[in-house]
Amino acid sequence: MGKTIAEKIFAAHRRDNPSGAHTVLDLDVVMCHEITTPIAINDLVERGLDKVFDPSKLKVVIDHVTPSKDSKTATQAKILRDWARRHKINDFFDVGSNGVCHALFPEKGFVRPGYTIIMGDSHTCTHGAFGAFAAGVGTTDLEVGILKGVCSFRLPETMKINIVGELPAGVYAKDVILYIIKELTVNGATDKVMEFVGPVVDAMSMESRMTLCNMAIEAGGTCGVCMPDQVTAEYLWPFIKDDYDSLAAAVADFATWHSDADARYCAELTFDVSNLVPQVTYGYKPDEVKDVGELDGTPVDQVYIGSCTNGRIEDLRQAAEVLKGCKLAPGVRGILAPATPLVYATAMTEGIIQIFLEAGFCVTNPTCGACLGMSNGVLAEGEVCASTTNRNFNGRMGKGGMVHLMSPRSAAAVAVRGVICDHRTL
Repeated sequence: MGKTIAEKIFAAHRRDNPSGAHTVLDLDVVMCHEITTPIAINDLVERGLDKVFDPSKLKVVIDHVTPSKDSKTATQAKILRDWARRHKINDFFDVGSNGVCHALFPEKGFVRPGYTIIMGDSHTCTHGAFGAFAAGVGTTDLEVGILKGVCSFRLPETMKINIVGELPAGVYAKDVILYIIKELTVNGATDKVMEFVGPVVDAMSMESRMTLCNMAIEAGGTCGVCMPDQVTAEYLWPFIKDDYDSLAAAVADFATWHSDADARYCAELTFDVSNLVPQVTYGYKPDEVKDVGELDGTPVDQVYIGSCTNGRIEDLRQAAEVLKGCKLAPGVRGILAPATPLVYATAMTEGIIQIFLEAGFCVTNPTCGACLGMSNGVLAEGEVCASTTNRNFNGRMGKGGMVHLMSPRSAAAVAVRGVICDHRTL
């Protein structure tokens, strides 16, 4: 019987099977940021276990509140900063070199096909776009990962999601994943790997695949994953060119991680997106999704473009095409947070930042702050935000605020119109 990509990765990384249900995996990468990791660091210190298993496999960033907004967040950052220095962790990204973790780390070449990755962050599933098994974990698992380089998992079942048809003009990966979550519900993929395949996925850029996998957790998935291919190899080529004789050789090697044709799945679903239209959330759960026309005319107070879901250069380009020559609608404020310094610099070179500034947007440094209601764009009670982020939970971006999730192009159209609308009508 053949294996899925998840089963292949588990088999290649198996350290132990302490019980029939659990497998202890060796880890290739442990990612850390200043919100969840300081708790683990302090606990390890208190236990007399202030050690790391391999400094080269730890990737560390201050990204959720940056620069620090108060003494508490400054302390969190200091704990992480001092720890990274103490253990000579070279891949530490402090203020100025930092970016949103799930955009920065792939951009630095830290994610490879077949890798096992953990982080104390639910959207670690993003990295499955490269054909890796990547999962968010709790504090205890993070501590063990830091200390021993292992993590225990139940082998998750895999749900095969075949995306077929041809994506219509003006419809993007964000619309696709919102539509899939609507169909599956927020519990539809609980404890499962969501394996995204099909011609639509094959045609996607790495940025779009990361958007797809980023929101697997919103359907309950442990990890979203795509098959690594030429698109993957081209993205990673600057980091792997010394490991392979050619790009074709890298693609062939990556193919060894592909799920076998006779692999078994707990479910196989097919979504034809040929007639899909832009999607938008309307309530307080990620599966409360409608066609954008059903919310046409809904007023907003703020438009936010950024996050680990849609803050990459591809996203900014799409939004800028709508914003060029336009102004924010009266009464609407716009915030742009490029996901990494490289995204910011590229957007400056291409004139995209200027387009946003001329439209009236506030352009901030790379940060996660607004997405989880901690800084750089928190909503007041009763305010409404059109956002390219990944969660619309009650109070997510500020107590009493409402968040409508959508693609960057849709968000840009809302910024110009002042109300939710179909960007294709502009």
